[in-house]
Amino acid sequence: MSIASLRKDYQLASLAETDVAHDPIIQFSHWFEQALKAEVAEANAMSLSTVNAEGKPSSRIVLIKEFDHRGFSWFTNYDSRKGLELSQNRHAALLFFWTALERQVRIEGRIHKVSEEDNDKYFHSRPVGSRQSACASAQSQPVANRQQLEDKLAEVVAQYGDHPPRPEHWGGYRLVPDFIEFWQGRSSRLHDRIAYTRQADETWVISRLQP
Repeated sequence: MSIASLRKDYQLASLAETDVAHDPIIQFSHWFEQALKAEVAEANAMSLSTVNAEGKPSSRIVLIKEFDHRGFSWFTNYDSRKGLELSQNRHAALLFFWTALERQVRIEGRIHKVSEEDNDKYFHSRPVGSRQSACASAQSQPVANRQQLEDKLAEVVAQYGDHPPRPEHWGGYRLVPDFIEFWQGRSSRLHDRIAYTRQADETWVISRLQP
């Protein structure tokens, strides 16, 4: 079978302007809850796209840890590739793709770091192994082999045991959205796309986009 012939006709649901909430965060909450109830695999996984100072984009999957009217938050190493690119260009994009529901959510906006208090609170809520790994890994930097990583982790465990401190370079980001699109797959590729665009007065304008 050729790759070009791979396709699926989406028929699970539809999305009309009258179906969505007036607020995109409320609408996202509805869809996120539905994804959890449907037991979508890793419903909290999202693609994060960043752009460096030269205008070159890069993407990776991260896990959302919080969302509310302040924005969408996740945690990482500030010295990683994504962290460095976000220090050069504060604009980024998120993408959720819930295949079981034939849905996507696209989110675009500006990035801010979360507070040190929130960083500490979340870091110390993580499993001890995750905290130890955060201390051991210089994320995105080259390493000679797996054993070097294991050795560094062993050093962290020997030094701190089950109580590793939060590294200064580890913390959270929050994307404050100015555009959110809800995409529902439809038959014959005539998909439903409902977009919210933030205005200067902080209100949202809802519009339908052609597929």
